[in-house]
Amino acid sequence: MRRTTYGDPAHALEYACHTETDSTSRTVDLEPKVFSLTLASGTVALPAFLPDATLGVVRSVDSADLESVGVEALVMSVFHLMQKPGSSTIAALGGLHKMAGWTRPIVTDSGGFQAYSMIRQNAKFGSLGDNGIRFKPEGSDRDFLLTPEKSIQLQLAYGGDIVVCLDDCTHVQDSDAEQRLSVERTLRWAKRCKEEFLRQIAQPNRRIETARPLIYAVVQGGGDPVLRRQCAEALLEIGFDGYGYGGWPLDAEGNLVREMLSLCREMIPSAFPMHALGIGHPQSIVDCAAMGYGTFDSALPTRDARTGRLYVFGSDPCDADFRLTGKWFKTLYIDDDKHFKKDCPVSPGCDCPVCRRYSVGYLRHLHKCGDTLYFRLATMHNLRFMTMLMDLLRRGVDASD
Repeated sequence: MRRTTYGDPAHALEYACHTETDSTSRTVDLEPKVFSLTLASGTVALPAFLPDATLGVVRSVDSADLESVGVEALVMSVFHLMQKPGSSTIAALGGLHKMAGWTRPIVTDSGGFQAYSMIRQNAKFGSLGDNGIRFKPEGSDRDFLLTPEKSIQLQLAYGGDIVVCLDDCTHVQDSDAEQRLSVERTLRWAKRCKEEFLRQIAQPNRRIETARPLIYAVVQGGGDPVLRRQCAEALLEIGFDGYGYGGWPLDAEGNLVREMLSLCREMIPSAFPMHALGIGHPQSIVDCAAMGYGTFDSALPTRDARTGRLYVFGSDPCDADFRLTGKWFKTLYIDDDKHFKKDCPVSPGCDCPVCRRYSVGYLRHLHKCGDTLYFRLATMHNLRFMTMLMDLLRRGVDASD
């Protein structure tokens, strides 16, 4: 199995080595699977859902709230943070961890997805070229150029525990020509990111904590399995600590591209952790965890919370016969009139601070009168639902059809 090291003898990944006994009673070692990530800011048990704290904050909640509902790590965006509040401000405030009051791990996203969601959708916001992403922030009178090298420099300077290579993100149904260009550009950028990463961590003035930052590369290729394999194999040859599934994870009808996600996970040896970028729907996470993905990030659960969609377990997840099959979860729409006088918690079996103290009827009242307390409470609930789901997956609760 290919392993990549960078001169740090204490490798940052821990493994669970599964064994089984064959017909002659000999112990047969199976390929190890990652079960946790030991990072400079702490250990993350897998699988794990990482809320999007794009601008250094998960909207409506603070770091103490996040800790209280079991969140282990966050994702923050260098693309947005370099604009607001800006690199000099982040440095003056002591880096992302100190600025946000968050002591647990942070994954710093490179900016590839943000370029897709903004520039690929509307060329007036900027352009993608071989040297990087050029854009002009709203209200600014100057252009920004985010190169692969700059992305890595900023992520390390901000204090990311996992840094992500700049990539050229596409939609699964973009043209063949766009997908080929995306893969070619992603591979060139990944090589440049790796070289800059090695240069940065070798600096004599760089302070190494309990573990060096990890670097992940992103597999692109749209819906073309040949391009996906080409990208995955080339990235493996360059060598990274982990890998991400890149590109918009839904098809034109809004369905999860399960076949391509599964194929990409199969292409990357299971000894390497893999991140499902942008995947946050509970059922999609269950499906991808079964494929072998270890980490997930999305703004969906927190955005759903703020817009009145709360996640509910179909039955008490603490029951011995609970399964992640069938109608194991549903969505409660807080504005429904039937919740007007509902004097019960949002979800059975939920131990979040909200369900322990407040009723559905009260949350509906807060939402209807526009009080900001609703956003905090709803966000805490949905995030606790997600962390409870991760606990269920780690315990091996049945998720088979």
